[in-house]
Amino acid sequence: MKRTLTLTTLALTGILSIAVTAAQQTAGRGGRGGTLGGTPSADALQVQKLADNLYVLGGGGGNTAAFITAGGVLLVDTKVSGWGQPMIDKLKTLTDKPVTTIVNTHAHFDHVNGNAEFPATVDIVTSERTKTLMEDFHPVYGLQMDSSTPFKGNGGKGLPKRTFKDRMTLGSGVDQVDLYFHGPAHTGGDTWVVFPAARVMHAGDAFPGKNAPIMDMNNGGSAMRYADTIAKAAQTSGVEQVITGHSTVMTLADLKEFGEFNRDFVRDAQAARKAGRTIDQFVAEWTVPAKYVGYTTPAPNARNQWKSNAEVVWADK
Repeated sequence: MKRTLTLTTLALTGILSIAVTAAQQTAGRGGRGGTLGGTPSADALQVQKLADNLYVLGGGGGNTAAFITAGGVLLVDTKVSGWGQPMIDKLKTLTDKPVTTIVNTHAHFDHVNGNAEFPATVDIVTSERTKTLMEDFHPVYGLQMDSSTPFKGNGGKGLPKRTFKDRMTLGSGVDQVDLYFHGPAHTGGDTWVVFPAARVMHAGDAFPGKNAPIMDMNNGGSAMRYADTIAKAAQTSGVEQVITGHSTVMTLADLKEFGEFNRDFVRDAQAARKAGRTIDQFVAEWTVPAKYVGYTTPAPNARNQWKSNAEVVWADK
C-alpha cells in the first residue's frame, strides 16, 4: 500500500538530535558560526545524576557519562572541540578526583574531539575499529559539513592508548565497567559501556534517541546489521537505564524498540529497491509506522536523513 509522506509534521524532541548536532557544530572546530550548545563553559553543561557516582553531562555534543571511581573519574565520550576544560571544571563541582580514563563509544567528532584537551596522562580506551577510524579520518556519511577531528594535526594527542576486540573489563567491584563490541551499526566500531553496579549502559550514537539514526557507511556503519547489533546489546543482563547519544536517558525496552524500528525501515527500503523503486520515490512514500510512538526526525533534515539511510541500504547489499 502506498504511504503518504508525513515527515514534515515530525518535531524535534529530546535534549539534542544528531542532525542538530551536526548543523550547529562549527566554531568549536574552526570558528565558523555558533558553537554547538553555545559558547563552551561549565555552566552550559547540564548534569543528571543516575547514581551516587554516575552522572550524565549534556550539551556540547554527544552525552557524556562521568563515573567516579576510587582511583579517579572515567568519562565516556568527550564532546566537540572546546568542551574539554569546561567538563574538567564541571567535574570539580562533583568530585575532587581527576579524570584518569576516557572511553569513546565511536569515532565521530562530537564524541571524541574533546579527548585532545585532557592531560596526556589520561588513559583512552576504544574498540579496535574505532581506534583505526580515529587515526584515519573519514567524513560522516550524510552530513554536509566539516566533521573533522584534531588528531592528525596535533601529533595524535587524544588518540586511544588501549583497545579491545569484543569485550574488556575495567576496574572491579563497584568500580567495574564492562565494554562490549557487538558489531557494526552507527559506525563499524560502536562500543557499549556498561556500569553493572548502577545497572546503566551508555549506547553512544548506536542509540541516539527516538529518531532516525545516522548509518555512517563511510566509517563502517551498516544498514543490514544495525538491528541485529541493537538486539545483541539489548540482551545485556542487569541493565535498567540506557544513556542515549543525544537524547534523554531511556530504558532497555526503548533500546529493543529502536532496533525493531531500524529493522522495519531497512525491510521497507529493501522491498522498495527490489520492486524497482528509486531512492527518491521510497523516501517520498515512506513514513514512520504508527506503532513507533514518539519517534521523530529532526525537521530541518527530515527528508535528507531518510534519503541518506536509504542510500546506505541500496549500497549495503
